[in-house]
Amino acid sequence: MTHYGRLIKVITDIISLQQKIAPELIELIERRYTILRHVSHLQPVGRRALAHDLKLGERTVRSELDFLKKQGLLEGDLSGVKLTTDGEALIHQLSEFIKGLRGLVDIESSLRERLGLKQVIVVPGDADEDEPVKKELGRAAARHLMGVLEEGSIVAVTGGTTVGEVANAVPVSYSPRELLVVPARGGLGEEVETQANSIAAKIAKRLRASYRLLHVPDNIGEDAMNSLIRDPHLKDIIRIIKSADILVHGIGNAREISASRGDSAEETRRMLESGAVGEAFGHYFAKDGAIIRTIHSPGIRLNDLKKIDHVIGVAGGRKKAAAILAVLSSGSETVLVTDEGAGRAMLEQLNSIN
Repeated sequence: MTHYGRLIKVITDIISLQQKIAPELIELIERRYTILRHVSHLQPVGRRALAHDLKLGERTVRSELDFLKKQGLLEGDLSGVKLTTDGEALIHQLSEFIKGLRGLVDIESSLRERLGLKQVIVVPGDADEDEPVKKELGRAAARHLMGVLEEGSIVAVTGGTTVGEVANAVPVSYSPRELLVVPARGGLGEEVETQANSIAAKIAKRLRASYRLLHVPDNIGEDAMNSLIRDPHLKDIIRIIKSADILVHGIGNAREISASRGDSAEETRRMLESGAVGEAFGHYFAKDGAIIRTIHSPGIRLNDLKKIDHVIGVAGGRKKAAAILAVLSSGSETVLVTDEGAGRAMLEQLNSIN
């Protein structure tokens, strides 16, 4: 048994005992973990804001904050509370405990086996109901990314808010890295902060690595695209992008992505009626993984993924479950980073099929 396997067994045994002897303690641990997690993402944050976000009474939040301060896990001033160094360390340890408590390790194992993935990482919570969960997705994906990075790696990233959280969570390097970060596809026209170019540049700057950008739209006609890629400068950048050995990409809901790209209501309706439910790297997928539509844009496409060593899909929220399964059905992923809401919903959908 691996060290991680032994750790999970110990956690599972402890949880089993606590559920039998002191079930109220489990509820208390979950509440304090949730408070610490929110503080971690929003710090410094005030008591009223925490009470509102967590839907808890102010008196309860005040009591819990006082306890956590006495334990040396939080500190505060007029601007609000924030984690101490001990608090930062504890929240990472607690996350593994919470995963065991909620059965997320079993969900990871089930999804990995049923979807044929190398690894599945499930974080607690549901991004549809709790915005900080998206930040947890970013942290988990960033940790995995840092674990597979090697000197000389070329990292390609797509746009989107979830991949943007990955960039925010990448640790700052104090020495230059021999890495190259590039956008996986064009993306002009999206919100600047969530464009693939912006995300690639942010990751590169945090890692003190090099980066190249691709200044072309994500949705142009095929003739226009063929004309663009004859430009020597663009041709060179596209060649580099297609030689990436790591890809970090988001997964979108087909309806929402179509709307964000400015498609007409009629175009969106026809595509959805054709069975499209999910979108990734410019392809709209049906439930069985069949491609319903492809956006003409230079960069990484589905047939490029088999040449990439690490393909990391990042998406969460129960409402995204069908979209995630559709993209995964193409058989191109190696790692999925998702949340509890999406993970449980995916298993329910898989079980309903069988």
